[in-house]
Amino acid sequence: MLTNNTNRQPGQENAANPRAENAFGHIIEIVEPNSNYAATQSKWDILVQCGDPKVAEVGAKWHPATSEHGWFGSPDNCTVDADGRLWVSTDQGGAWPKTGKADGLYGLETQGEGRGTSKLFFRVPVGAELCSPSFTADNETLFLSVQHPATDGVKSYPGFESDSTFEKPATRWPDFKAGMPPRPSVVVITKQGGGKIA
Repeated sequence: MLTNNTNRQPGQENAANPRAENAFGHIIEIVEPNSNYAATQSKWDILVQCGDPKVAEVGAKWHPATSEHGWFGSPDNCTVDADGRLWVSTDQGGAWPKTGKADGLYGLETQGEGRGTSKLFFRVPVGAELCSPSFTADNETLFLSVQHPATDGVKSYPGFESDSTFEKPATRWPDFKAGMPPRPSVVVITKQGGGKIA
């Protein structure tokens, strides 16, 4: 996960970092030969270049099936499910207005004809970031950590546009009760009726 690097100047690009002033980040896939994780050599490729694919100067690269809601910026940490799908959580910090999207969790295909297709799965409340996605071995339960809701970039949030305070927070997630502050939380997701999450 290469979250972003706006300090990389034109002329400093290289194979692993193909964009200068990279505000949206990218993901490099590293593959060991014959799934030998003790190998001393491996192959790598850029899986996706993040950002809005409709804005040419961004230089984003996704599978064409990725929808307007499927692309993201600032990949931060991830997990892989039992089917080989990559789940990416994002952390844009106060720079989320560059995408106009809150942070969240995205399912990203890594294999077959759909390789590089991303879909939004879960979105965090305003001012939060998502981290530490983790599945149980049967892929039926997913744990997510929501950090610091009502913190990052709330002055840019339409309709709020001020500092978030105890008396007037940008959100009261997860309780949504008067007098309760926003709180970081661990969210547990299961499928209604049971079964694998996918």
